[in-house]
Amino acid sequence: MRLFILLLTLFCCSCSDDGQAVAETPSNTGDMKINITINGKTMPVVLVDNSATKRLVELLKEGPITYEAEDYGGFEKVGALGYSLPTSNTQITTEAGDVILYSGNQIVLFYGSNSWSYTRLGRIQYSSLQELKDFLHAGEGDITVKLSAENTTGVRSMVSDIHDTDDYISLNGLHTKNPRKGIYIKNGKKYLK
Repeated sequence: MRLFILLLTLFCCSCSDDGQAVAETPSNTGDMKINITINGKTMPVVLVDNSATKRLVELLKEGPITYEAEDYGGFEKVGALGYSLPTSNTQITTEAGDVILYSGNQIVLFYGSNSWSYTRLGRIQYSSLQELKDFLHAGEGDITVKLSAENTTGVRSMVSDIHDTDDYISLNGLHTKNPRKGIYIKNGKKYLK
């Protein structure tokens, strides 16, 4: 009986009000997340559940993806991902914070709105529109965007034959003598600055 109720619920949820089946409408699963980092600041993205996001998460498990993005139209930052992802394009009116796949290989980060046929990937989690615009450097030209799997760092392992060094090593693997705010490794010990 429980299986019948579950199947009936799933069928009803996948139909429109008039009983017609609808195309894939990704739903927010709540458990698929990635991070976007721009100029050392990171914001989480809650992904929708579709074939594009599943492929993106697979790619990010192999390591972060970095690409260049530029302002376009006064409402978005767009850049070539360097990979092609599966598309499930539908007519969408975007909102600020939307992360969209365009043409199968470009990521669009919206700080405004537009209507077009896109594949939705997810939504940046932000507190205010001004915070989002500042994070994306809206209208300020090109930015470097790093996408990474949630809860990962840039250091997978570290081997050194130098045991006494003045260098601090950041979690993305960069050496520095003057660490800024963050977590660093020095001589195998973790430091919080």
